[in-house]
Amino acid sequence: MTTRVLLVDDQALVRSGFRMLIESSDDLAVVGEAENGAEALTLLATMPVDVVLMDIRMPVLDGVETTRRIVASGSPVHVLVLTTFDADEYVYAALRAGASGFLLKDSRPDDLLSAIRSVAAGDAVMAPSATRRLLDHVVPLLPTSKITIDARLDVLTDREREVLVEIAKGATNAEISSTLYMAEGTVKTHIGRLLAKLHARDRVQLVLIAYEVGLIRP
Repeated sequence: MTTRVLLVDDQALVRSGFRMLIESSDDLAVVGEAENGAEALTLLATMPVDVVLMDIRMPVLDGVETTRRIVASGSPVHVLVLTTFDADEYVYAALRAGASGFLLKDSRPDDLLSAIRSVAAGDAVMAPSATRRLLDHVVPLLPTSKITIDARLDVLTDREREVLVEIAKGATNAEISSTLYMAEGTVKTHIGRLLAKLHARDRVQLVLIAYEVGLIRP
């Protein structure tokens, strides 16, 4: 099946470059372009889209609010945020709003294409090294509350906490399996329980929750 991508960026040259790259792959297709969030929402209401490649800083309606509205609408569309580290606080807000992951705008072409495919398949995209770098910048911005910390972590078993810590470190399922001496299938089971207990949308939000509650620090 072809993954349908909507490009949302206020720079026409950037959109053109992404279009050329994406359409070089037989399994990906750009079905529309928007120069701000308002245009993106209009297009999403009129055409089927699988993945939105979303810029953060745009006029009229920025990427954070656009992502929030997409998720609030109950749409199955996945949002992949493109960013630079001079906008960390906005990236954090977009992830909390429900974005399925983020990439730097200077990522390698193959990484971008792989990220689009992963997000379309329902996976979260947060490369371990990039995750740590991002969270090093945004942790001072995270809200903390002892009541919230106790309430969230009390529902987890010790093993689930261990898995959550490894996820927050950016470990893959295979790495968690090796570190905690459990089968990958068991790791997946624990992750499913974490998503349910913490009311998290995906792996991205599990990472953010782990930092929010103080379970792990950079």
